[in-house]
Amino acid sequence: MRSYQPDLTPPWKKSTPAPEVPAEPDLVVEEVVSGFCGAVIRCERTAQGPTVTLEDRFGKHRVFPMEPRGFLLDGRVVTLVRPSAAGPARPTRTASGSVAVPGARARVARAGRIYVEGRHDAELVERVWGDDLRIEGVVVEYLEGVDDLPAIVREFAPGPDARLGVLVDHLVPGSKESRIAAQVTDADVLVVGHPYIDVWEAVKPSSVGIPGWPAVPRGQDWKTGVCRALGWPENTGAAWQHILSKVGSYKDLEPQLLGRVEELIDFVTLPS
Repeated sequence: MRSYQPDLTPPWKKSTPAPEVPAEPDLVVEEVVSGFCGAVIRCERTAQGPTVTLEDRFGKHRVFPMEPRGFLLDGRVVTLVRPSAAGPARPTRTASGSVAVPGARARVARAGRIYVEGRHDAELVERVWGDDLRIEGVVVEYLEGVDDLPAIVREFAPGPDARLGVLVDHLVPGSKESRIAAQVTDADVLVVGHPYIDVWEAVKPSSVGIPGWPAVPRGQDWKTGVCRALGWPENTGAAWQHILSKVGSYKDLEPQLLGRVEELIDFVTLPS
């Protein structure tokens, strides 16, 4: 009698097993069906089977079953599994959520630059995007203000190999900042901004431990007014250091700032 193998499925019809990856906290994956991309927040056991909760860069959470071949990791199909108590070290991410490159050396600085309005803005960009900027060779410089932006752009002399990105505070229709920005029409310059009066507001109130950023009456120094309203000492430098200390990653920032900074990085680094 002829004997047969238990599995008669032709080899070309068999699915290739996907590598199993522990769902460690902060691991960034994409769910294959929905395309939702986010960092692992937690794994749970349910009556229907294990699930994983992902958080995207805007703070939105979604729960997915941990099905075989259910996720993409750096474009590769994987099967997420619950991490063991003594599992391997989790993948390292930069504060911006990018994949860290251990031991990577800073790239020689590009001719292109990113200018940001204010020292606090520059410190916040460095806190979250510093590792990425060094790998890309992008230097961030701060401006005292944007009143002289057209002259600053002319002095920089931008070109296809030396593009300039500018981040402006309170860039909303009808503002002084929007009128100044409209004067810059060079194709190798990108001026973007966030809607906040000051970059302090770009830090999520929940990260700072406050219910919200207070409204400050017109005509009053905004930072001083915030300190008064929150009962902080009226030392804006110390207040900013307290706020900055609460920023650990992109998750602590509002989407309106995240998108604009990454837009500038792309503009300066990608081919024109």
